[in-house]
Amino acid sequence: MTRLVALGSLAALFFSSTFILNRAMSLQGGHWAWTSSLRFGFMLIFLVVLLLINQGKKAVADVWDVFLEYWRFWILTGSIGFGVFYSLITFSSQYAAGWVIATTWQITILATLIVLILFGHKVPTTGLIFTGTIFIGIILVNIEHAALTSFREALFSALPVLVAAFAYPIGNQLVWEAHMGHARYISKINHPILKNSMARVLLMTIGSLPFWVIVLLASSPPAPTSSQVLSTALVALFSGVIATTLFLYARHLCQRPHEISAVDATQSMEVVFSLLGEIILFGGAIPGPLGLAGVALTILGLVATMRMQVH
Repeated sequence: MTRLVALGSLAALFFSSTFILNRAMSLQGGHWAWTSSLRFGFMLIFLVVLLLINQGKKAVADVWDVFLEYWRFWILTGSIGFGVFYSLITFSSQYAAGWVIATTWQITILATLIVLILFGHKVPTTGLIFTGTIFIGIILVNIEHAALTSFREALFSALPVLVAAFAYPIGNQLVWEAHMGHARYISKINHPILKNSMARVLLMTIGSLPFWVIVLLASSPPAPTSSQVLSTALVALFSGVIATTLFLYARHLCQRPHEISAVDATQSMEVVFSLLGEIILFGGAIPGPLGLAGVALTILGLVATMRMQVH
């Protein structure tokens, strides 16, 4: 169990790099459009290389064939699940510290339950109760943020994250429904390559490319600096490759439900790591009593929700 928790916590540490580095790029004047679009450009490269190494040329060819056959579907899911999600996350980093964004992002636990209901699936009622604790914690964090800055900045940091928290599970659920063939209004994509999680991420990444082109054309940002390019590459590597690999590996090692619960619960550490990272790297201030209470409630709600989901 100790090893599983350690692996999950290490994954959370690398996941938190998203919030820390995004905030750093924002403070350095990097435009959010480049911060988001470059990450998925690097993700495309990393995923293709990894798929070639692990599965060979046929896997990459299969991904391309599936994309061409269902290109409308992949552009839709990629635009929602990756494009809307991450563009709003990076946009919000201009208005709040990374740990505030990381805490607010945990509302995706509640959003996921709501999305499942909208897709016709049943969810435990207790799950909604526990996520209420998370929601209260997020409100406390954002109240403190508004008190220290302004209502406008709090709104511009929280509202995009709330929308992103729904966009991410919607995009992923659409892919799941297409793979399983449960939804009448979504065509079943019956291809073995969809059993490969890396291939699914690659398909959504390819599908998101038109979205990023539109974002860059619409925002017309100044050219990115070399440090912004490096930082987005690090985010893609740390969060998109290392963190995801560690997390899925830890889950694969689990043999009992309570072990899965423990691994999933470690992801609440993203909030703690983001907070510590900003304090250590950028000299950020320690949150006040309201902010600390909000972080504590968010983590408590996350742990309770994860434990509930496997019982």
